[in-house]
Amino acid sequence: MAVKFKIYNLVFSICLIFLSIASNEAAKTGLFIGCGSSEFEKDEDGRSWEPDLKYISYGDKSMVTKAENQDPSLPFPAPFMKARIFTSETSYILPLGKEGNSSKRILLRLYFYPSSYPHFDVLSSYFSVTAGKFTLLNNFSASITAEALSQGYIIKEYFLASPLDEPLRLTIKPEENSFAFINGIEVMQAPEIFYEDPILAGSNSGSGDDSSAVSTVVDKSMETMYRLNVGGSFISPSSDSGNLLRSWYDDSPYVVGQGITSQANMTVGYRSGYPSFIAPLEVYNSSRSMGPDANVNKQFNLTWIFATEPKFAYVVRFHWCDFVADKINQRVFNIYINNQTAQDAADVYGWTNGKAVPMKKDFMVFVNDGHGNEGLRVELQPSISSAPEWYDSILNGLEIFKVSDSKANLAGPNPAISEMMSKKISEPGRGFASKISNAAFIGGGVAVFGLAAVAVFVVMNRKKAFAEGKSSWLPIHGRNHSHTSRSSIAGGRSHGSTTISLDASSNCRYFSLSEIKQATKNFSESHVIGVGGFGKVYKGKIDGNIHVAIKRSNPSSEQGVHEFQTEIELLSNLRHRHLVSLIGFCEEGNEMALVYDYMGHGTFREHLYKDNKETLSWKQRLEICIGAAKGLHYLHTGAKYTIIHRDVKTTNILLDDKWVAKVSDFGLSKTGADTNEGHVSTVVKGSFGYLDPEYFRRQQLTEKSDVYSFGVVLFEALCARPALNAKLPKEQVCLSDYALYCQRKGCLEDIIDPKLKGKINPESLKKYAETAEKCLGDHGVDRPSMGDVLWNLECALQLQENIDSLKSYPDEKEHLNEEISGEIDHKALLAMHRNVLSLESLDDIDILP
Repeated sequence: MAVKFKIYNLVFSICLIFLSIASNEAAKTGLFIGCGSSEFEKDEDGRSWEPDLKYISYGDKSMVTKAENQDPSLPFPAPFMKARIFTSETSYILPLGKEGNSSKRILLRLYFYPSSYPHFDVLSSYFSVTAGKFTLLNNFSASITAEALSQGYIIKEYFLASPLDEPLRLTIKPEENSFAFINGIEVMQAPEIFYEDPILAGSNSGSGDDSSAVSTVVDKSMETMYRLNVGGSFISPSSDSGNLLRSWYDDSPYVVGQGITSQANMTVGYRSGYPSFIAPLEVYNSSRSMGPDANVNKQFNLTWIFATEPKFAYVVRFHWCDFVADKINQRVFNIYINNQTAQDAADVYGWTNGKAVPMKKDFMVFVNDGHGNEGLRVELQPSISSAPEWYDSILNGLEIFKVSDSKANLAGPNPAISEMMSKKISEPGRGFASKISNAAFIGGGVAVFGLAAVAVFVVMNRKKAFAEGKSSWLPIHGRNHSHTSRSSIAGGRSHGSTTISLDASSNCRYFSLSEIKQATKNFSESHVIGVGGFGKVYKGKIDGNIHVAIKRSNPSSEQGVHEFQTEIELLSNLRHRHLVSLIGFCEEGNEMALVYDYMGHGTFREHLYKDNKETLSWKQRLEICIGAAKGLHYLHTGAKYTIIHRDVKTTNILLDDKWVAKVSDFGLSKTGADTNEGHVSTVVKGSFGYLDPEYFRRQQLTEKSDVYSFGVVLFEALCARPALNAKLPKEQVCLSDYALYCQRKGCLEDIIDPKLKGKINPESLKKYAETAEKCLGDHGVDRPSMGDVLWNLECALQLQENIDSLKSYPDEKEHLNEEISGEIDHKALLAMHRNVLSLESLDDIDILP
């Protein structure tokens, strides 16, 4: 018996040695644990998730289970589809492999998929999680968090401060009469990314709040809240630097005023001594700035707004790389965080003493508890006092981290469910539990942007709350991948629900998700015909052989539930030959989709400066502009209320198989139904390069804002170049400014599309250019109405048609010369004009009852 015991001990000791060696080796590159898994599984980012049993302390009461449904939002099955359930306090013992180096932080990620599990109701799951001395979660409900934020799964990321016990004890404790669960654990050594204390916002002016609570971060643990590639696109974990497997997300949902995005046209590299693990070079290769108009830039700040939790300090990390400035005092700006001065006269070139040199700078702010103080606002403002060469600001990347408090706590309350969400849950048969049981559990969030991504719906409401001084905080937890889908709860509203009116529902068709999938071959990439602000657009077939365009929501879309509803409410009640027709919509499970008539020739822009499209003649361009003007004129004057499109641009003018122009994308549109003031006061939205400067300055929207945007479209059609092109010399970046300059200098012909030179009747060009110039007036009162624009464009078309007919009928030359000299048949033109504007023409307009 003693011999057996000695042999058993020997074998057990050998096993522990091999386990220790293997675990320490894994800790060097990262430990990826699939909780509840019995075998190794790989994900698409190259991580191999190993079974968790050997890391659990002895005597635990746990069991393994598998999710009944795989939500489409999951980037990959592992580690989400399997879970370990705990009914009592249990610990994971995680080797850190620090090899005596106590200065390194530990990067910890926890994965939760609150789906439907056999015999367990995740609605009843509440638990806490501690890592060493740090409290990470307390009374945490993954289901409430996911439901409130409309996310299918949650990834919590922490940077744990040293010194930590070796090995790390991760303890999961269910609340009384409850249970806990977890799907995955990721732990690895991380370089000391917080190697110096940040600058306290407000310290320069003495206005900092609670500075004693945020004096140092070196010994604090942190939770990642946001990680954004500003002005750029999603960067996957496999493309991150320093083997940290971070996700970097698009900043669009958080930015107010948008600015312009740019990509470096030169090689960006790390300077000597700069740690490459701080951020990947791709972050520094893209940027967002304010634009070329100094007068406009002086009037506003480039602003981002984030939902945060009160009574915590936050580190805000800015990433910069100015690949345009080549000397000091060219681009100088001030930095504000929550209305406190973080930095005066920031000059990236002055800091780095070089062009295209990456750098980062950390600031800290304490978010107080109190009405209206729950959010975090980041603003960049041109430094007028510095008299820089460019009145502009720039940013390449942004990270926000929550800092542990004096009690080593990072846990906050479960998020409150919004009023809209509560209504959804209270609908009979539409509660959260019923969605789980019906395999329609909330899919990916409305917008997923990193480890603290928040739905666009939440962000837009935060923006409104800040503007109105209201408080509507929702905590934010994120997901870790880009190819995700929208939640049924925060994003889509089921057919017949209260957020889409019965009138709108009755005027367009409701499609089931199965119909949408059948039409698009299950959203096959081969059917993608475009990508817009709302998401990907697919070509599909319905009812046998009817071609349609299906716009599917995108989790990283800037447009959210409000835009989805606006599109349905407006287009379901409008029918016009020059407006894209909405056939129907789908809101089911985690999907939102809009179904339109198929436009066989795509967008106007594609035919202006895309090499793979045929060149449009001048006459064709005029006809397209006239068609778009008819659509906009109807919106302004022919509908029940004045409708302001608010996003007029060449990508929102579509062309059908017969080259008929149709205005599209009404997600940002506003009606004037509730105002007698002649304008609608609203947060500025739209596309830079097309934005009305008066609207930008005063936030007062009128139909003349559409006229301004259409003026840019007119010059874009003439010159065949984008509204903004950062690669051109500074004075040519903005098309509207440069075209106006050329028009007033009398050299407009120098910048028109080379393919049109010599093919435009000079009188037609003159009339057209004068019309475009008037559209771009600084003040709305100086701009023509859309009806006047239409009149002038038709005149330009008749002038062009006259010259074209001369080529076919030379003997008409004398008659033509009379017309060009000013003797145009105005009566015939007026008759034509009235005919095309007739609001009673069934061919053009049909307002649904």
